[in-house]
Amino acid sequence: MGTDATDLHELLRSLRVWDPEVTELPPFDPAAAPAEPLALFTGWFAEAVAAGEREPHTMTLSTADGDGLPDARIVILHGADADGWSFGTHVTSRKGGQLTDRPFAALTFYWPVLGREVRVRGPVTAAPAAEARADLHARSTGALAAALTGHQSESLASLEELATASAAAWERARAEPTAESPTWTLYRLRPDEVEFFQGEARRRHVRLAYRRAADGWSRGLLWP
Repeated sequence: MGTDATDLHELLRSLRVWDPEVTELPPFDPAAAPAEPLALFTGWFAEAVAAGEREPHTMTLSTADGDGLPDARIVILHGADADGWSFGTHVTSRKGGQLTDRPFAALTFYWPVLGREVRVRGPVTAAPAAEARADLHARSTGALAAALTGHQSESLASLEELATASAAAWERARAEPTAESPTWTLYRLRPDEVEFFQGEARRRHVRLAYRRAADGWSRGLLWP
């Protein structure tokens, strides 16, 4: 009997991790890493872009609800600086509500073209409204239209209802490029921990963890 192309177990067994035809695993010397994680993240991000990583600015945002149950979704990184790693969403969305109840989160970046992962964890705060507006208006018309559509995470009666609301939002975004979305919020995660993972062909992966201390950052290696 032939293999069913939709058989999950067969598909999983057919896949490779870090195929050398599409992945390069660069050496990583943690002793040469900078004293603080932002500089290393910025360098790794630039290298992911140069290596052709598709959408390297996508990341998994993990939060917890009021009962402590985990939740996760993919969002876009809006920036990273001394104030933290930033992303946007509606304060009325599911993740916005979770961040209101429990203002802590984790971010995960995965760049398979280089076999690299970055994990960021810490408290989250909302940026001033003026900064959120500036961030939204610096993005694309589509991003503004999506923000103006609103109702994120609410129940949707039909795709036709979404199409009608979206069309109106796109029309307004084109006509009013500075239109405001009152619930749109720019969040910043100020990390207490940042971990850098570099894959290695013989599974001797290098994990370097930064932890915030009173006088800066401490660093240490972790077993893979």
